[in-house]
Amino acid sequence: MASLTATDILRISQTYKAFRNNQCVLYFVTESISNICQLIIYFVIYVLITLNGIDPGNSTLFWCKFRAMMIALCTVISFSTICFSACDQYLSTNLQFNIRKLSTTKLAQILIFTAIVISILHVIPFAIFLEIRASLCRVFNPIMSQYLSFFYYPILSGLLPIFIASLFSILAYHNVRRIVRRQIPIVRRRLDRQLTAMVLVRVITFVILTLPYAIQRMYTYLAKVDQSNLFLLAINTLAAGIISSFFNLNYAVSFYIFIASSSRFRRQVKHILLKNCWRRLKQWFSCNENQIHPNMPTQLVDSGIELQ
Repeated sequence: MASLTATDILRISQTYKAFRNNQCVLYFVTESISNICQLIIYFVIYVLITLNGIDPGNSTLFWCKFRAMMIALCTVISFSTICFSACDQYLSTNLQFNIRKLSTTKLAQILIFTAIVISILHVIPFAIFLEIRASLCRVFNPIMSQYLSFFYYPILSGLLPIFIASLFSILAYHNVRRIVRRQIPIVRRRLDRQLTAMVLVRVITFVILTLPYAIQRMYTYLAKVDQSNLFLLAINTLAAGIISSFFNLNYAVSFYIFIASSSRFRRQVKHILLKNCWRRLKQWFSCNENQIHPNMPTQLVDSGIELQ
């Protein structure tokens, strides 16, 4: 493998800088932080159930309220950023300059801040109306129950983000197919294509994992499953468990989707891993060898980072 020239290194560094400073990447980072928090909450829930043998959320009011608030908070933020990234790609790849200039980092920061504030306000009713009755943590208020049944589960965390993300990702894909007509640098053109591919694959995965969950939730709350029919209840419970497991993959698959859909992202991950991990590991081994053989002459050779 040939060594990189100074021009190649400069071009790669500029490309990575453009990739990192893009506002769509800011949405990716926000989604990743929200997904990590969501996974931590789920991990703690299952660990506590495994250690105690029972769900402490059904006996401790604070944990009952806190976990529901965090799950709803992270879900709304994560789904909002997916929609924002799809909308941003539609704006940034549009053929009309007046629409294209709306895609800015400042707008991304405003939208993310707004989504966080609205999400915090949205989870306040969870802290108010969640109760523990008969060793069961749930909402017993009829108005809040109707809100969850008819709006939150089927619409806010289901059909609405699916519709918005799907619509704008399709429009962005249509724009990218015509992007060759725009008189822009080839580096920016390739960047738009890579980001649009990442957003499109992420949205497709999001729809596949979320749509069955939204349908199952609407069936459960709107069809009113007969609790006396144990066979039908058991089937519904089994289906709900399987669908919920796939739905929760939304919070863990983004990295693998981006690795699979973007060669630029793969090269950047490879570069960072080699630069930050491999070099430090080699330096650590070199220091240990020098301590073991202090009188042995050593020759420091810069191995260099080679990117394809």
